Amino acid sequence: MADRIADRLAEALISQRLLNKEDLDRALLLQRERGGALSDLLVQMKLVEPRALAAVLSRTMQIPVISLSKMTLDRELAERIPSKLAFHYQMVPVSVIGNQMTVAMADPLNVLALDHLSQVTGFLLAPLISTADEVQDALHRLYGGTVKETLKQIEREAGSLQLISENGSTTLESAEHLVHLTREGPVVRLTNALLTEGVEMKASDILVEPFEKKLRIRFRVDGIFREWESPPPAMHAGIVSRLKVMATLNIAEHRLPQDGRIRFSVQDRDVDFRVSVIPTHYGEKICLRILDKAQAMLDIERLGFDPEPMKALQDAATRPHGMILITGPTGSGKTTTMYSLLKLVDRPDRNLVTVEDPVEYDLPGINQVSIRPEVGLTFAAGLRSILRQDPDVIMVGEIRDEETADIAVKAALTGHLVLSTLHTNDAIGAVARLINMGVEPYLIASCLLLVGAQRLPRRVCKRCRKLVHPSLEVTERLGLPADGQYARGIGCKECRGTGLAGRVGLLEAVPLVGSLRRAVEAGETAAKLHLLAREAGIFSLRDYAVAKAAAGVIPLEEVARTTVGNQES
Repeated sequence: MADRIADRLAEALISQRLLNKEDLDRALLLQRERGGALSDLLVQMKLVEPRALAAVLSRTMQIPVISLSKMTLDRELAERIPSKLAFHYQMVPVSVIGNQMTVAMADPLNVLALDHLSQVTGFLLAPLISTADEVQDALHRLYGGTVKETLKQIEREAGSLQLISENGSTTLESAEHLVHLTREGPVVRLTNALLTEGVEMKASDILVEPFEKKLRIRFRVDGIFREWESPPPAMHAGIVSRLKVMATLNIAEHRLPQDGRIRFSVQDRDVDFRVSVIPTHYGEKICLRILDKAQAMLDIERLGFDPEPMKALQDAATRPHGMILITGPTGSGKTTTMYSLLKLVDRPDRNLVTVEDPVEYDLPGINQVSIRPEVGLTFAAGLRSILRQDPDVIMVGEIRDEETADIAVKAALTGHLVLSTLHTNDAIGAVARLINMGVEPYLIASCLLLVGAQRLPRRVCKRCRKLVHPSLEVTERLGLPADGQYARGIGCKECRGTGLAGRVGLLEAVPLVGSLRRAVEAGETAAKLHLLAREAGIFSLRDYAVAKAAAGVIPLEEVARTTVGNQES
């Protein structure tokens, strides 16, 4: 029946000249490859406007159209449909009369959804038609919603949340009071909205920061923090306590740092959050690191690296022993690259072990050890124990001290492939860093296969991309022609007005071979090593960034922000 209605819908769209036969054939071909509803694909491919599609669906199926944006939704009614199913089926409860529930859907052809929800709720379901955007917005309003919408609801419910003491400061006296705060409806809704919005924005971190007269919320999106709607400062104690309870931390402890983990369901999937709490002058600050497996790109081919450094990295990873180091600042994607390399070299006949602080993603088939300094399990101690278990490949989350560096180098020299990271500004700088940690140059030359430097510049938004003439200051700094045109985003709804959406990987890979290896063994300076790398035809991070800007992938401002040229080093 659904297929017959879909055919009638297609005929109606063509007869009303909202769609032509060629575009319909393209949509049907994509539907056969990908599956899904034809109506959804027509909107996604921008072949039909959502409102026009809803109107045609309404006439074809004799089902009324409803505008959810103008409705006051019933939160009690929403409790009759589990949020997971509501998001999964994109279905909004509107009203109940007797044993019949009216629901709004963008795809009323989904009879399986109607049957399933009818069984779950015990109601006969009567669908109304709305646009996909309106359905999504309504679901957010009903089931936690955005931070902004949740705050508006809390303001409308002013007086329901008693968090202020007589002198105006947040009450923190007793554990019993804090436990009570974690159960307050507004606190629960706002905390859920924070976590949900962070995942949907594809943020990597969420910060909750207390100040004297303000509670600041920030999301790190594409490597840059953006300030969001600020909750009332009085809600700070409730939000912190709620997050502590979710992370199984001590809610009565406010003087010491604490670390934990939260697993939270967003729509139809579970997402992990790493929680760090530290005491500050005006209260506890919380950092939530979002570990969303759905967004993690652990396939090395999908990281966006250029072909030359990618091949050098893959070649080094196929070697039976030696060391590969990836360098870069915090948040440059080093751990993701390490995980991708582990997946690349993982085989049933190999023993792979990691020692990390902490374990970020669970990798099936790989033994992962999380360090615990409070009980003596440091990187060095963990690495020493791992070597007793006859590993083939070892990943050390980070080389931080002389002892860890010494053990890692010796492991690489005795038949193990060692993968690790360092905090240095460029690839060559890793050699100087190891020497500074007390590793002899001849040992570095003997074990180091490749050292890479990585960055994650932001991409130009594809929706609002246009060619512009950059400022003279930028072209002079990068040594580019002043009359050239480069891509830049002008800002749109898709990129939230920033002109930037997503990030791309940059990798500078320096294999230690030939003259470079001899120079490292001889203890040559970093400047000499840089010169030899250039003579060997190895491009720098700046070279790769300029090439991506010329191809319209990233804006020139990102080249200057994320990389350093020879004249600046």
